[in-house]
Amino acid sequence: MMKVILFDLDGTLLPMDTEAFVETYMKELAGRVSHIIEPEIFIKALWGGTKAMMSNIDHERTNEHVFEETFLSMSGLERQDIWPTLDEFYEKVFPTFSYLCRPTPMGRKVVKEAINQGFRVAVATNPVFPKAAIYHRLKWAEIEDLPFELVTVYEESTYTKPHTHYYEHICAKLNVTPKECIMVGNDKQEDMAASQIGMKTFLVKGCVIDRKEPEFHIDDEGTLEELHEKLVRQESVFQR
Repeated sequence: MMKVILFDLDGTLLPMDTEAFVETYMKELAGRVSHIIEPEIFIKALWGGTKAMMSNIDHERTNEHVFEETFLSMSGLERQDIWPTLDEFYEKVFPTFSYLCRPTPMGRKVVKEAINQGFRVAVATNPVFPKAAIYHRLKWAEIEDLPFELVTVYEESTYTKPHTHYYEHICAKLNVTPKECIMVGNDKQEDMAASQIGMKTFLVKGCVIDRKEPEFHIDDEGTLEELHEKLVRQESVFQR
């Protein structure tokens, strides 16, 4: 019996053009730290840290630790040189990026319906952002007050999508098996990779990301509206 629904955030519960969002985010962040480090060097170090997180499969090192170590090494900075400025950015500037998203009340309706149907719910967003940035996006989607049992953030996560370790780690935290979970997301590679360990998958249309390869199994797909209807009717992968 299905017990847990894992929801991706960006492009799923919070419709957005992820590429445009990341481009603006990096440009603004580089500008905010330009008095500390050259923007080109900063962006190179930022990408380097992100790539290090994406390849990390050491369960004893959090994504935050991996990012920080790589970023500081590539930038030549000490943590105290730049982290206060980064923290201030996520607290004061990042919230202004909400205009780059297209929040819809349907995201909240979907999660509430899942809860009404007896599912446990979690936010399985790729944990390459600090907790502050992820929780700002939960607010934009108007779902920050819903009873998610887990929200994956880089301070507390040790893996990223599309590694199967990421999904296995979530199962361990929630004390369920993969066969008891449904992954709902818009990314054909990062989200649908959950099918590799036996999770059911639902692809949300509207902001689909598809790199063409690799291809993973998709059990069902549809818009947020169609997803909501299937939850209400307990159809497809949402049968109780």
